[in-house]
Amino acid sequence: MSTLIAIAYDDQFKAEEVRLSLRKLQVEHLIELEDAAVVVKNEEGKIKLKQAIDLTTTGALSGGFWGLLIGVLFLNPLLGAAVGAAAGGISGALTDIGVDDNFMRELGENLPAGSSALFVLVREVTPDKVLAEIAPFGGKVLKTSLSKDDETKLQEVLTNHGLVTDKPLV
Repeated sequence: MSTLIAIAYDDQFKAEEVRLSLRKLQVEHLIELEDAAVVVKNEEGKIKLKQAIDLTTTGALSGGFWGLLIGVLFLNPLLGAAVGAAAGGISGALTDIGVDDNFMRELGENLPAGSSALFVLVREVTPDKVLAEIAPFGGKVLKTSLSKDDETKLQEVLTNHGLVTDKPLV
């Protein structure tokens, strides 16, 4: 089962920096992410979602490949590729995996202008090493599926930027 963690940051770029740090930690096998998305509320108050995976593009590429292959079989590869890309793009646009977009937009509405939030679904984690990496960024925990005790410990680590770690996060 995955754990949801949403953390708000005081500027528009910090959530993306933390997501990049988490991706690096994922390559090092210290965390396994199911999804990582960023919500930015710009100075004008406009909300922008930045997904880890662009399903529309992925669907269009996959659909284009399969459409081309089927089109070759029926002697019309260009038509097959076009129909396949369109179908794949529509399918990708209608698919939502990971953190729900509406949920992220709702929480994003409550952010102050000029800030951002990181939403992650974590499958597995090595807490001490991951927290040491992301604690310097600070942040405020918005929502989690952690227990109340673990959520409090996480907020303490983020608030103190990792300087006080007398209670390890389990």
